[in-house]
Amino acid sequence: MATVKEMRTRIGSVKSTQKITKALQMVAAAKLRRAQSAADAARPYAQQMTAIISNLAAGVAGRDAPLLLKGTGSDQRHLVIVATSDRGLAGAFNGSIVRAARLKIQSLIESGKDVKILTIGRKGRDQLRRQYGSRFIESYELGLKGPSLGLVKPMAQQVLDLYSVGEFDVVSLIYSCFKSVVTQTPTVKQLIPAQVEDFVGSSEGGTALYDYEPDEDAILEALLPQNVSVQILSALLENQAGFFASQMAAMDNATRNAGDMIKVLTIQMNRTRQAKITTELIEIIAGAAAV
Repeated sequence: MATVKEMRTRIGSVKSTQKITKALQMVAAAKLRRAQSAADAARPYAQQMTAIISNLAAGVAGRDAPLLLKGTGSDQRHLVIVATSDRGLAGAFNGSIVRAARLKIQSLIESGKDVKILTIGRKGRDQLRRQYGSRFIESYELGLKGPSLGLVKPMAQQVLDLYSVGEFDVVSLIYSCFKSVVTQTPTVKQLIPAQVEDFVGSSEGGTALYDYEPDEDAILEALLPQNVSVQILSALLENQAGFFASQMAAMDNATRNAGDMIKVLTIQMNRTRQAKITTELIEIIAGAAAV
């Protein structure tokens, strides 16, 4: 059984850990507000770009459509982009994304598809490389500054370059969609060929039809590559908000657990000390009675 001194040392160690988890919780809460604002600001832009592409695609013939819209006509070769964070201490945040990625990759492999992997974030790279190391083509880290268009553009350009030379037929992005502080949903989004939503034009209410200058083909040729960068950036901003929300919740739980452990250890220490005092008193009384 541990001595009183050993238990005091252990309680001090748990208190030090509790201070660290409390500090991390406060830092995550402060960063969450900024990350959530950035994700909320980027979401309408990405959604509106998807709507514009859908609008433009409605007026483009199949054979004349840009390659990023119509695709290669095959779905044999897939590129799966997995976006996680660089850091941990965020509960199941990274694990849920990697789990969704494994399910997607395994499903494609079982269907006989040729799958390649590109990761954004160290956690996804480290977990997936052990199982699918031979399928990696590239891995990126987010760094300390976080997601930005300057960070995303080289990633998007590499994907576009490889797609243009026929390396892939389909490109999918897996990330965590930020719903609320307690809910982040792993999401699989197809980037290439661009997904076109059902578009219904109406001159009386609803979505209006537009005449474009230059024509739809020219606009799509310029817009579709930019859309890849925008969708990746939006996903990384969603990830960032989800990461800080998960970290805040995880550190709050860790702080509470540390408090509970301190209470239990304090009770055990007091009982041990009392037992020791009682034993010493019995020995003193027994010695006095023997004299």
